[in-house]
Amino acid sequence: MSLEAFPPLMFAALVAVLLLGFPVAFSLAALGVASGGVAIYMGWFPAGFIAALPLNVFGILSNDLLLAIPFFTLMGCVLERCGLAEDMLDSMGQLFGPVRGGLGYSVIIVGFILGAITGTVAGQVIAMAMISLPVMMRYGYNMRYATGVLAASGTITQIVPPSLCLIVLADQLGRSVGDMYKGAWGPALIQVFLFALYTFLLGRFRPQDVPGIPREARTLTGWALWAKCLRGIIPSAFLIFAVLGSMGGLPGIDNAIATPTEAGAMGALGAFLLAAIHRRLSWPLLQSAMTATMRMTAMVVFILIGSRAFSLVFQGVSGGVWIEHMLADLPGGQIGFLIAVNIFIFFLAFFLDFFEIAFIILPLLGPVAQKLGIDLVWFGVLICVNMQTSFMHPPFGFSLFYLRGISDTLHKEGKLPRKVLSKDIYLGAIPWVAMQLILVAVVIFVPQTVTAFLDKEAVVDTDKVNLNFQTTPQRSEEPAERDDPSKLFGSPSSETQ
Repeated sequence: MSLEAFPPLMFAALVAVLLLGFPVAFSLAALGVASGGVAIYMGWFPAGFIAALPLNVFGILSNDLLLAIPFFTLMGCVLERCGLAEDMLDSMGQLFGPVRGGLGYSVIIVGFILGAITGTVAGQVIAMAMISLPVMMRYGYNMRYATGVLAASGTITQIVPPSLCLIVLADQLGRSVGDMYKGAWGPALIQVFLFALYTFLLGRFRPQDVPGIPREARTLTGWALWAKCLRGIIPSAFLIFAVLGSMGGLPGIDNAIATPTEAGAMGALGAFLLAAIHRRLSWPLLQSAMTATMRMTAMVVFILIGSRAFSLVFQGVSGGVWIEHMLADLPGGQIGFLIAVNIFIFFLAFFLDFFEIAFIILPLLGPVAQKLGIDLVWFGVLICVNMQTSFMHPPFGFSLFYLRGISDTLHKEGKLPRKVLSKDIYLGAIPWVAMQLILVAVVIFVPQTVTAFLDKEAVVDTDKVNLNFQTTPQRSEEPAERDDPSKLFGSPSSETQ
């Protein structure tokens, strides 16, 4: 076996091992160590090369940026359990309900707001389905539209700051989290617009699929309804501004006064305050949130350790050079590279979670993108937009699994008039996946959707630079001062005398 043939073999083995369904972290570590043994036996690098692995692992655990992950996870877990989603969906549903597609608009808007303060897909999909799905079925909404909008609105949290996905991408690409957040606002708003536009067009051309609910069905009207809406929106908006603004993650804010870790800690504290405002702050809630945070953090750390074991050996056998030569020579330059990479990640997302893609694939793609002159913030946001689809792929999307489970539970409890079929869930997801892919194309061909929100670098025109030198006249001492030593060095002290 030659050294040139080993990197493709390692990559093929990686895909095969991941498809076996064994835990990814342990699969990566085992494949990396086994490949390292083969490389040492073949003499491609010395045994001492593997000695760098413990130092690499220690470097992971001492990364201050990754400390933000448990804080933001805790914030999301507390908020998804404090009843905020239920209150906002109930008030927004009554506000937009009489309009055609009004319940769909309310789900999209609440999904966007919750995505900006929770960052968790599972809790968002489950909470919104528990409240909205029975109401949609009661008033005759098309089942495929109802399941599709609920699943898709939950995935908005992947691209809306402060997404965990964006934190991980910023760490892997070596870019500022604040810049990654700023760049993500454009695609996030376009995504909401596309979802709302689809709902509007459906209401115009197929009004029977998204009917308005009768006004008499509303339990709140007038100022009482607006007060309930604002009671959920204003504290949420304040928390978003405090967390993202403090770390420079909002457009127009150039200076950061807090690190991502400090902003995450402040967000967790804000989540406790919001839970207390909704009178849901209790020990069982905190225990459940901390358990979920512990599991998420442990999963991320183990995947990081496994991916580092694999990538160390892969780079040691010149795998990075193989990837670079293979992708840098694609036709079309930057656009050709981006299209090929996004097609690859789209299909890879059928089987892998975004954490696994970010830790395994992105370190291989980032250097190639940088060599091609691609802005890594733009590249990271683009990959994040694409990885939204990993939650919506029929039949492997996690959002669809969550929706499948909660719909069965609601039917068993008698809250749904009939059972939701898997066919309706999978077919209902297809238009929303198509809209997410449209957003990928928009970000590729219109990079200003990302870069317009970033801070502009100062450009200096060297042709217009004038260098002015001002000479300072040299002071000359008076003749008496030059001749009298006491004037130059001072008089001796009384002790010396």
